[in-house]
Amino acid sequence: MKKILLTLALAVAGLTATYAQHGTKDKLTPEQKAEKSTVKLQKELSLTADQKQKVYAIELDKFKKSEEWHKKNKDARKAMKDQHEIVKNETDTKLNQVLTADQKKKLDAIKAEHKEKKGDHKGHKRAAKAA
Repeated sequence: MKKILLTLALAVAGLTATYAQHGTKDKLTPEQKAEKSTVKLQKELSLTADQKQKVYAIELDKFKKSEEWHKKNKDARKAMKDQHEIVKNETDTKLNQVLTADQKKKLDAIKAEHKEKKGDHKGHKRAAKAA
């Protein structure tokens, strides 16, 4: 009985470790992506050596452009987030000049409730991705 349980525990541990390794995605360079893609196409299409070199150059160009595009979009998203934060702070300052103390308290409570709901929603998405 002990041997069966030990064997079962080792099997579960091994499967868990294997799943964890496949769950993480290593960041490949554009060169590595192009090589991987070229090798796949060579196997599927029986490319000649000359074709393989040309396909590699085409794939490398594609992956470099893709990486550049993703980097630009990441910078743009950060800039938009910063801009949104500035507008939000300006709006809060203007509202605080107009509202009474009781109204400010209610607004703060509403914001806290909204933030809590938004945080729960984000946590739910993360849990769903992990599953």
